[in-house]
Amino acid sequence: MTELAGGTGNWIDAVKPYVEKAPLASFFLGVSSGAPFAMIAATLTTRLAQDGIDKKAVTAFTLAFLVYNLKWLWAWVVDGVRLPIIGRLGQRVSWLIVAGLFVMAAMAYLALVDPKTSLMQTAYAAILVGMAGATFDIVIDAYRIELLKPEQLGVGSGMSQYGWRIGSVAAGSLALVLASRIGWHGAYLACALFALPAMLTGLIMGEPDRHRDPIARRGVGEVAASITGPLVEFFKRRGAVLVLLFILMHKIGDTLANLTFRLLFDDMGFTNDEIAIYDVGMGFWAYLAGIFLGGMLYARLGMKRSVLISLILMCVSNFSFAALAALGKSNWGMAGAIGFENIASGIGGVTVVAYFSALCDLRFTAAQYALISAAASIVGRFLTGTTAGGLIEQLGYVNFYLLTTALAVPGILLFWLMMRAGLIDASVGTAATQTGEEPAGEEKP
Repeated sequence: MTELAGGTGNWIDAVKPYVEKAPLASFFLGVSSGAPFAMIAATLTTRLAQDGIDKKAVTAFTLAFLVYNLKWLWAWVVDGVRLPIIGRLGQRVSWLIVAGLFVMAAMAYLALVDPKTSLMQTAYAAILVGMAGATFDIVIDAYRIELLKPEQLGVGSGMSQYGWRIGSVAAGSLALVLASRIGWHGAYLACALFALPAMLTGLIMGEPDRHRDPIARRGVGEVAASITGPLVEFFKRRGAVLVLLFILMHKIGDTLANLTFRLLFDDMGFTNDEIAIYDVGMGFWAYLAGIFLGGMLYARLGMKRSVLISLILMCVSNFSFAALAALGKSNWGMAGAIGFENIASGIGGVTVVAYFSALCDLRFTAAQYALISAAASIVGRFLTGTTAGGLIEQLGYVNFYLLTTALAVPGILLFWLMMRAGLIDASVGTAATQTGEEPAGEEKP
């Protein structure tokens, strides 16, 4: 196992990777990744509401997000299909350019449609932006993982999340500011430019040294193998079933809790100003601080210990909201719970995302990470959408958050058992072990 699993010796060394080229590139990749998501999230909801669209129709537009959970269906194309002409730039860079142009075109289409004239055309445009954004994410995630060296995966994941959060907030804010001055059409066209940072990053950094082109595929059998290959390769690893179980269950309690925070605040009597100050304002900066701390923990303590610590912190953060519910309305209590939760989420976002990145085989980076990221969110989203409200009504907030705390414990125990059994090291892919140099006698295809 490389330095990735063991950590470095001092905290100064843990900070240095933040100014290296690959982590800085990850930041700009994240900026472009966050913009399409923001355009079909609160930004589109605001636009539809201001155009007088019925609330039921507005909420139906959230279905556009399902495209992000289905990106694994076509992620293999990004791994295995070489683009004509532009493919000379390299497999990852060429797809980065094409996916970025796809995002810009889709956002331009969304800019030009008028919800008041044709709601169906607006829905098509929103889904198209979702497809373009999901495809962009497939390429960006693969490019980021292959660009970073194994010891940079933690900091690089943190920088990518910095970029995603800043990009989504900047794009959403810019759209609102411009919409009131030049209209929604101009606002969306301007925000389409947020795809450029990732595209320029690809052109400046070039093709990753760690990219491994898969064997050329010509017939139906080869195409089928390109689809099943990432799964087959993953399940050949020792402990793969337990790793998949961890991916599916590790964030169930955290997702259940996060969905209900605003309900808790409203029922406790917090004003909109208080929610804006603590949940939105302070939470944003606490999350950014958590990302920085997560990168340092990953570099200082290594993959296994930093992931375990982050899982424990996320579990305790759920308990803090049980304490807040029991305490009653308190600005200090709310500040403490929100601050702790966002710091824990920021740390966990870095370390767990870095671990998931390390699970990828460099031959199937795009397909495997798309599968892993989809699996990590699908169970939690399904349960939150079907059970959270009913559980609160039956149990009350205190017992509900105690339940979410308990639901986080199995993931912690499973990861600890996997550490003890050596399955963490055994299950990682070449993204965590290969630095880009070829073994003697082996050539790049």
